[in-house]
Amino acid sequence: MLDVNLIRENPEKVKEGIALKHADPKLVDKFLRFDEEWRGKTAALDQLKREQNILNKEIGASAKKEDLLGKAQILKKRLAEITEELNTVAKKRDDILNRLPNLPFDDVPHGKDEEENKVVREVGERPKFNFTPKDSLSIGEDLGLIDVKRAADISGSRFGYLMREGVLMEFALGRLVFDTVLKHSFVPVLPPVMIKPDVYEGIGRLAADQRDDRFYLEKDDLFLVGSAEHTLAPLHMNEVLKEEELPRRYVGFSTCFRREAGSYGKDTKGILRVHQFDKYEFFSFTTPDRSEKEIHFLLGIQEELMQALKLPYRVVEICTGDMGWTDARQFDVEAWFPSEEKYRETHSCSNTTDFQMRGINTKYKNKKGEKQFVHALNATGFSQRPILAILENYQTKKGTVKIPEALQKYIGKEEIK
Repeated sequence: MLDVNLIRENPEKVKEGIALKHADPKLVDKFLRFDEEWRGKTAALDQLKREQNILNKEIGASAKKEDLLGKAQILKKRLAEITEELNTVAKKRDDILNRLPNLPFDDVPHGKDEEENKVVREVGERPKFNFTPKDSLSIGEDLGLIDVKRAADISGSRFGYLMREGVLMEFALGRLVFDTVLKHSFVPVLPPVMIKPDVYEGIGRLAADQRDDRFYLEKDDLFLVGSAEHTLAPLHMNEVLKEEELPRRYVGFSTCFRREAGSYGKDTKGILRVHQFDKYEFFSFTTPDRSEKEIHFLLGIQEELMQALKLPYRVVEICTGDMGWTDARQFDVEAWFPSEEKYRETHSCSNTTDFQMRGINTKYKNKKGEKQFVHALNATGFSQRPILAILENYQTKKGTVKIPEALQKYIGKEEIK
């Protein structure tokens, strides 16, 4: 959530910021009205509690309590009424607060949608084929690596079996991730894949239309996570970290579940956009003055991984209208897909500042002994999408797929036949 004091003191700045992310600026005015009412009722409740404390002391010291007890009953009734009114207003206030996205940094490119994202750089040479390249699904089916037909019979659309060397490649990518990041003090984590609604809401992942993208288990009152990020973010919920311990970096692996709400009709072929997939995820807790340096560090790790695979890619800075709800800055790494002659997103990297940490109360104590909210960042290590990029970029005319040199030692072969 946003800093309430920021909304109170700079409402116009907040309006401008959320409008850039397609949120209604009028929500700020609504919030301020409820916030003023909330503060008034909070002050009234505090005053009544002070009066109650004074009266309780008088009752304890008085020999004649009858008149005072009558006043106490009236005061108790008024306290209950104000408390109920305060709770009602607080719910309305918090509902509006949860509908306000994080503000983008001032230097983030302005734009309405993905068409206005900014290409930062292109890296690597695109492969040149003396034949018409096949798409990843055709290659995967021909080599017995991907089976979406049986998955559809068993689980429905947007599911797939990953098989044989496809599986070995996924875990080889994981080994490459760990070999790359453990030297940078990342702590490996296998996090839960279910999360409580209040915690999920606290990290801003049920806001706006995100709730529609979540799988909810009604009987258990739990959500399935859409990324390891979602249970890594609250890892230090209600804790106060030490500044000298920061940054704290984690690398998590989990199965991820998404409805892909709003994406129907897009990427229905193959396993590029599915309801269930696996992902290695980076998460970093750091201080506000270091978070912008940290996002470039994480982006650098992502590029190191892509360069190890020798996949052509580009880095894109996401514009205000396309960036995530919780993000203040976001970069994507996109791999080249020869069959489409276009780049497709394989990695995302985001600085969410203190937006998520306010909702779960994660702070740190600075050298002056002051407590502040930490800044949080998340970034993709590898999902299953780079496997698809490897199939397309490393395909041969005879229908085989060469395995990137960086993965051969983990898989034990040089080519998939």
